[in-house]
Amino acid sequence: MNIVVSKKDLLRVLARCQGVADKKSTMPVLGNVLLESSKDSLKLSATDLVLAVSGSIAAEVKKPGSIAVGAKDLFERVKMMPEGQVILESDANSSMVIRAAASARRFTVFGLPGEEFPVLPKAEKGDWITLDAQVMSRLIAGTYFSISTDETRLHLSSALFEMEDNRVRMVTTDGHRLSKMEIRAPEVKGEASMLIPLKGILELRRLCDEAMSDSSSSVAPQIKLMKFGPNVYAELSSFHFSVKLVDAQFPPYQQVIPAQSASAVRAPRSALSDALKAVSIAASDRTGGVKLTLGAGSLRVESESPEAGEGFDQIAVDYDGEGLTMGLNARYFLDVLSAITDDEVILGMSGELDPAVIRPGDEGGDRDYLAVVMPMRI
Repeated sequence: MNIVVSKKDLLRVLARCQGVADKKSTMPVLGNVLLESSKDSLKLSATDLVLAVSGSIAAEVKKPGSIAVGAKDLFERVKMMPEGQVILESDANSSMVIRAAASARRFTVFGLPGEEFPVLPKAEKGDWITLDAQVMSRLIAGTYFSISTDETRLHLSSALFEMEDNRVRMVTTDGHRLSKMEIRAPEVKGEASMLIPLKGILELRRLCDEAMSDSSSSVAPQIKLMKFGPNVYAELSSFHFSVKLVDAQFPPYQQVIPAQSASAVRAPRSALSDALKAVSIAASDRTGGVKLTLGAGSLRVESESPEAGEGFDQIAVDYDGEGLTMGLNARYFLDVLSAITDDEVILGMSGELDPAVIRPGDEGGDRDYLAVVMPMRI
């Protein structure tokens, strides 16, 4: 292989491939990125056998070919090349030379024949569904934090993604909290439901956010999705992405969401967030619990622990009902407040042992969002 490519373009695709390549796998080949050149382009691919990503960039191909080299090694060396064009040359012994077109700098890396790289899954048939990348990014940003990080609980370490006529929905829960967001999407026709693992969700968000930041057009970039076999496939900008879906039963989340709350409190989001951050400093390191006490026109936030002492704050809220006290995990509450952009939030509370429901203050429009946080004994 002998090709000339732009360092900037190569680095952009390598960054995504390096994020997917599995450097800790017992299969060393999974720590590599596959380079395949043909005609006037270079395709780079990486996989950990759950996720797979590939991207193509323009290239001056003097001699086509393929080689698999360490993703991290290649990324670090390309990053240190001068700006401009980079020459990539590989030989029959699967070693590759990386040279700057306009200087003497060069590196040599040792790789594997391209044929030894795993074959990436392909979507052979099916209907693509097109969404704004911003819609997908918003769904993930509003829900990803309540996905369990315990990979032994597959039904909780993933996000439920549902599409139905004119709506898309994402629901996540780790057993202690739940997040649900729906967004109106007129372009969606038909129905689909899938469980996407956490690592796939995070990679999808990165792809969407980068596509939006790189876009110079006033029209939002589009992401195409298709479920085929055990995988979901995505196409966005110059990237192709696939993730193996989780084969498990997501909890019946509708049963967790209270039909109604005895008390509804309208509170300033920023002030509530500041109070929680401050008071949680004195909360127990083990539980992170804070006590909320609701009264007419005010919400008290308190914490105490044998090690850190006590914390207290109080904010003004729109409420004139009876007093009520409950304990909550401060971090769980703060995650939700960070996902909401409205100036105010509505906090639904019923009793000391009932879950709290948090919604944006400006309900309605093209989105429907709520979060449920289970109570704690303080």
